[in-house]
Amino acid sequence: MLFEPISVRNLTTRNRIWIPPMCQYSCDEQDGVVGNWAIVHYSTFAKGGAGLVIAEATGVSPIGRISPWCAGLWNDEQQIAWEAVVDSVHLNGGKIGIQLAHAGRKGSTHAEWTGHGSVSIEAGGWETVSASNLAFEGYAAPRALDLEELEGIKNEFVASAKRAVAAGFDLVEIHAAHGYLMHQFLSPISNNRADIYGGSLENRARLLVETVISVRAAIGDDLPLAVRFSATDWIEGGWTESDTAIVAKWCLEAGADLFDISTAGLSLAQKIAVGPGFQVPFAEYVAEKVDAPVSAVGMITTGTQAEEILQKGIVDVVMIGRAALGDPYWPIRAAKELGDEIDYVPNRMKRAIF
Repeated sequence: MLFEPISVRNLTTRNRIWIPPMCQYSCDEQDGVVGNWAIVHYSTFAKGGAGLVIAEATGVSPIGRISPWCAGLWNDEQQIAWEAVVDSVHLNGGKIGIQLAHAGRKGSTHAEWTGHGSVSIEAGGWETVSASNLAFEGYAAPRALDLEELEGIKNEFVASAKRAVAAGFDLVEIHAAHGYLMHQFLSPISNNRADIYGGSLENRARLLVETVISVRAAIGDDLPLAVRFSATDWIEGGWTESDTAIVAKWCLEAGADLFDISTAGLSLAQKIAVGPGFQVPFAEYVAEKVDAPVSAVGMITTGTQAEEILQKGIVDVVMIGRAALGDPYWPIRAAKELGDEIDYVPNRMKRAIF
């Protein structure tokens, strides 16, 4: 099943090996414009045989970025730069989506190799915002968003989604995972609001569902719309897989097509049971509750392991993250491992070990 195509709306990918979003922190400070690193990085995954590549968390506004070095899609210069990336991926036989994101209280941070915690305003950072004024551990406290600002954030997602369509992306994903803004609204640990965006599950999910409705209207009927969830906070009293399944159903009704299931990222209080495929059961739980394609991710490292996950007939796609980051030709090697014949190994590479 790993090398069978899958179709969602007008997107058909040549296999079920998809590359999840992975931050690259590769833009020049503050401009959010991707460059040569992104062109080579994403097109190499396509050359390596992936069915779909989802580009890194891309800010819908300057303060929506995770760091000053993260990508954006709120202006013309950024859109033109992404067009070059899309064209390169397509020329190398792949499809590409983009993850639209707002970091909320986890914004204005250092890249992994430049430090830890918040970047000060004096050093090029910014005041962060969130559902409530509760800080992520070790970061500056955010300011709680008011209702007018929430309308503005929904509009920013819409504007970036329109730009994604114009840039030629094959899929749009809304980031509601890993402790970023949408997740901050979803989880009772980070959301203590007393208005229509806090309290009950329906209220905490309101911003996400309303954004899905608006983005679907903006991108039209052809492009698939995905939502990435952290299915659990791994914290007692936090967001759960049951919550995820319920809200995924609401998102499906609102216009989403598929769900990209990861876990964690909301708080350092999380206690994660890490091991091979450790997040797959959460994806399977959601897939059994929701009538839509679901992808699984999390320490999936071999073709045999990926095939076994799909053969259970529960999830539809496997996301290969760090294994593919270390070896962009992972799909071609997996085909050899499984004895599958694929016709998209580049001719110039056939003398290699593939």
